[in-house]
Amino acid sequence: MTDNTRDLAGAAILITGGGSGIGLGTAEVLVASGAHVTICGRTEGRLKTAADGIDTSAGGSIRYVVADVTNEDDVIAAVAAAAERTGRLDGVVACAGGNETISPITQIDTDAWRRTVELNVTGTMLTMKHSARALVRAGGGSFVAISSIAASNTHRWFGAYGVVKSAVDHLVQLAADELGASKVRVNGIRPGLTRTDLVAMITDGGPVLEDYESCTPIPRIGEVDDVANLARFLLGPESTWITGQLINVDGGQMLRRGPDFRSMLEPLYGEDGLRGVVEDTA
Repeated sequence: MTDNTRDLAGAAILITGGGSGIGLGTAEVLVASGAHVTICGRTEGRLKTAADGIDTSAGGSIRYVVADVTNEDDVIAAVAAAAERTGRLDGVVACAGGNETISPITQIDTDAWRRTVELNVTGTMLTMKHSARALVRAGGGSFVAISSIAASNTHRWFGAYGVVKSAVDHLVQLAADELGASKVRVNGIRPGLTRTDLVAMITDGGPVLEDYESCTPIPRIGEVDDVANLARFLLGPESTWITGQLINVDGGQMLRRGPDFRSMLEPLYGEDGLRGVVEDTA
């Protein structure tokens, strides 16, 4: 067996949404593998704290750039910053995303829907559009998009999130088909319930967590490293004939069903509201 702990030594990699959660955990794993990582996000204080906390003793490096992935000029600048250290870009992890639309579909806030689509779909597209140009110029590379189990299993009352992640999945496959001729690989990761600050209200315990566990063959909460280590594999030399894949990292939950958020949402919308009843406001 070979030692792959430094198989990304010297590689230049951009991570969007790298200031926290899966993006930050992936940055830590990649820097430990010797990569030169640039993280980006919208909040400079969070990015600085994240970068300052990453151990660079293995030879990798970390820098950050403030960028909103829904702003094309910001994305162009982030790609350029990531390539600056070595003169080329070798890999990308598109992790920026989120959801503002947890509600019954008949009561979704339309503006929140649009913002969720813009962040997840347009943001991933812009990241791919401009980073793929750099990867092609470099003679090839790897793009990894962070999707969600919500793309493969319906999550009732989760609004736009599963819809936008399904769009990201299709974008991954489309780009893999188009860019393979230029030796650019494009894959997606669909995490299940993973321990981050974003879902602490679930992972701290209660009926929703119990339901997740009952629907998961390996009934534990996912850890950031479960996702980050797969991203490292997909960026590295072990995966050079893998492209267009959408890989669930979810303890097997995709074999069963999505979570039941009834205990969280019924107090807000009522039993009738969860089945689509909305009072006539005319």
